[in-house]
Amino acid sequence: MRQVIRGAWGLRDELNQPLGLRPTPAPLAARLRPLVGWAARLAVVGLMALAGALYWRSQTLAPGGQIAVIPFDAIKAPAATPSASPIATTAQTTKVFPPQADGGVSIVRNGGAGVANGHSPQIIEVAQALAGRLASAPDRRLIEASKFGPLPRIGADGARPYDVYARPFAETALSRGAPRIAVFVGGLGLDTQTTQAAISRLPPAVSLGLAPYGADLSKVAESARNAGHEIWLQAPMETLVGADPGPHTLKVGASAAENQDSLHWLMGRFGGYVGVASYLGGKFTADADAVSPVLAEIGRRGLLYLDDGASPLSKATDLAPGLDLKAARADIVAEGGDIEAALARAEDIARRRGAVFVVASALPQTLDRVARWAAGLEGKGFALEPASALTLAKPDRAARAQ
Repeated sequence: MRQVIRGAWGLRDELNQPLGLRPTPAPLAARLRPLVGWAARLAVVGLMALAGALYWRSQTLAPGGQIAVIPFDAIKAPAATPSASPIATTAQTTKVFPPQADGGVSIVRNGGAGVANGHSPQIIEVAQALAGRLASAPDRRLIEASKFGPLPRIGADGARPYDVYARPFAETALSRGAPRIAVFVGGLGLDTQTTQAAISRLPPAVSLGLAPYGADLSKVAESARNAGHEIWLQAPMETLVGADPGPHTLKVGASAAENQDSLHWLMGRFGGYVGVASYLGGKFTADADAVSPVLAEIGRRGLLYLDDGASPLSKATDLAPGLDLKAARADIVAEGGDIEAALARAEDIARRRGAVFVVASALPQTLDRVARWAAGLEGKGFALEPASALTLAKPDRAARAQ
């Protein structure tokens, strides 16, 4: 019988070798020659892979590739503070890490400056992309229980409603140094169709004022903030002529305690707002004794104040600094039949003085024009910013028209 024995390197035929004798082994070099050949092939493949990786890396990091610039010094670590809930943690993060003018991450594609590979640079400003992200509301740190409902307050950690609830604003490479325009549209919450149109059609940087007499104001406030708009509470104030705008109007003839109760009733209608804006108030805001306690209470609760510019006799913005209140006054009131002329004046003031504050009402005929105008401001070289940002701006950067 012929027996075939399988060896480590192939087949051997037992009939071709003497019994009990081992054949003379082949030289070591001959046995290793196949391994050397395979090792050489693997080395060539490895070198090709390494060369390809180095080429890809050089194309990625050299001009014409992608560069990520992260300025770490723009972020300051906050002091550790206990948070009562996940909602509070989110709001605190927004307060401690607001978008910085020169912070964030800038991704430059197709090279840095000039033209590379036939393409101009493409810059993605991450700070701008995150600018529309509002903190969750309500924040439990900023709520005070009362008989009128939840009222805003300054948190135990110093957080203020206007810190937490404001729409963040960060200058970009395109908007830096541009004339700044803040647009405030009031009267929302009274008519459902008009309110939804304002929320959806106005650019998110436009700030919205909610009247205190609408239904489901908490849902309206949530809808507006979800769309990126910061919101304000409009407080009705006694006017020089005509009937009161509604219940709980702030009046000259009322005592300070009565006006405070009315203010708290107004404040308890919904939450998540950055400040209080006057509605009418020609008589009330002209009386320093009547308006001062109201302004002081607004400031004590960490809110901003906006004078809607309806009355040239208003003393509110003159009194505000002495009451520890951040306040602003509208430069342009876009009302009536000549809205286009008012908006053109706003652009002129912004170019001459660096900033302008525009107030309008959410009436159907006004809303359409203001929406088209506001949407085109950045294309004209203006920076559209929230009302809170211009209210808190430095005086030299937010000059007001007289």
